Amino acid sequence: MNTVLSDPAKMIAKGAPRVIHNDKELEVYTNTLFQLTALEDPSSAEVEAIELLTLLVERYEQAHYAIPEADAVSVVRLLIEQQGLTQRDLTPE
Repeated sequence: MNTVLSDPAKMIAKGAPRVIHNDKELEVYTNTLFQLTALEDPSSAEVEAIELLTLLVERYEQAHYAIPEADAVSVVRLLIEQQGLTQRDLTPE
């Protein structure tokens, strides 16, 4: 792992992290975020790093892996289909 990213205090002091531009950077930031969130008692610098990395990861993922909006009817139809049900199965007897 990048030594700057492994030490949140150094990371912030050096002006890192930067905007994520590719999936490799996303992987590095995500791994660092997992390590930081696993800490039992993170320092204030680590908490700040967690917040910042979370924002950067979310921004990149929303831009590159957006989940389309779905209306309620489409969601219900998908769930019915996935469970092998019919509309009749949903009506009370």
